[in-house]
Amino acid sequence: MSEKNIPYKIYLNEDELPKVWHNIRADMKVKPAPLLNPGTREPMTAEELSHVFCDELVKQELDNTTHFIPIPDEIYKFYKMYRPSPLVRAYFLEDVLGTPAKIYYKFEGNNTSGSHKLNSAIAQAYYAKKQGLCGITTETGAGQWGTALSMACAYFKLDCKVFMVKVSYEQKPFRREVMRTYGASVTPSPSMETEIGRKILAEHPDTTGSLGCAISEAVEVAVKSEGYRYVLGSVLNQVLLHQSVVGLETKAALDKYSIKPDIIIGCAGGGSNLGGLIAPFMGEKLRGEADYRIIAVEPASCPSFTRGRYVYDFCDTGKATPLAKMYTLGSNFIPAPNHAGGLRYHGMSPILSQLYHDGYMEAVAVEQTSVFKAAEMFAKCEGILPAPESSHAIKVAVDEALKCKETGEEKTIVFGLTGTGYFDLVAYEKFHNGEMTDYIPTDEELAVGFAEIPEQ
Repeated sequence: MSEKNIPYKIYLNEDELPKVWHNIRADMKVKPAPLLNPGTREPMTAEELSHVFCDELVKQELDNTTHFIPIPDEIYKFYKMYRPSPLVRAYFLEDVLGTPAKIYYKFEGNNTSGSHKLNSAIAQAYYAKKQGLCGITTETGAGQWGTALSMACAYFKLDCKVFMVKVSYEQKPFRREVMRTYGASVTPSPSMETEIGRKILAEHPDTTGSLGCAISEAVEVAVKSEGYRYVLGSVLNQVLLHQSVVGLETKAALDKYSIKPDIIIGCAGGGSNLGGLIAPFMGEKLRGEADYRIIAVEPASCPSFTRGRYVYDFCDTGKATPLAKMYTLGSNFIPAPNHAGGLRYHGMSPILSQLYHDGYMEAVAVEQTSVFKAAEMFAKCEGILPAPESSHAIKVAVDEALKCKETGEEKTIVFGLTGTGYFDLVAYEKFHNGEMTDYIPTDEELAVGFAEIPEQ
């Protein structure tokens, strides 16, 4: 029996916690396009990437063939603090909807960071420590990633420098303070602390920032600081690899009770949550062993999948990073500041972009007021205040369950609940006060971002 055909339960310990990460690229017939050097337009080498990323993470980033990568003992021990996370049947939500559908959610909010981001944060911090580095830099949007990374860096006694998108820095002071509690420095981006930040502010003094801006600043500081490397909370292959613990646990729990999902739904900003959730299921689909309907849900205000272009583009606004082939709105796209969730990145994971381009998954964009209506319903039914990001998946899960009500079909729906929304109460307040609006960029507005995409 080949490695890829061994049942997934073989890769779980007796406590039902995965002892490996699942590399979905090994199952893909058409691999994600390689990162390109922006100067030469040639595939980035391991040596080139090692100036920005930790050495072991570079190996994981470039590995297209190894199906399962062992989780180091130090990371496994940390995972045991909060994993395995629960897979919950949403009985109360089903009753309220009056649907014959069975709805399950994988809840990733039962850790101090409040989200799934900790799964990759602890891995990246571990490899930085193992390499003998003194610190790491990063960006964060809504703050979940920055919170998770600051916690991981405190655990391994690493310095942590976080550039937080300015609008989120101002709207979510409590998330910022959690990062500072763990010892991280938090800077609103764009800032005057970097060359790229000063340039962006000179050109756009009133900008509310974007993940692309914050990435540029974090990368600049990393490459100019001795003993530092840059880490990223989504998009990259290595991040989806680490997040596969979510999907492996989900599949193991479903298999234990002989449950096969019909529909798997995840919110999509850069792709870490969705990519991790679907990994083992997509592996079966790619190998022709099973079929699932997989839906990516993104905000209508930042519609990378549904209205973006599948091309090579910069991963940051300052154009200091490698080029990635992905669905993108252009590296200088600035999402509307009223958008309450963290799904604000201009591009999408190269892995998910390739899978979407090849027709293995669907994508839908939803407006934020409808997202918060679904979030409020879920909170009342299931007793968890969901993160705005997760609520995009809740919205479409509800829609699909209501379709089942109309048709009488008893489908099984699984979605990812990436975390809690207790640091997002300003957004909930705006929704309840009727101050939240639905912003959808016009074709003309998107054209501004597309105009900056490099010639292909």
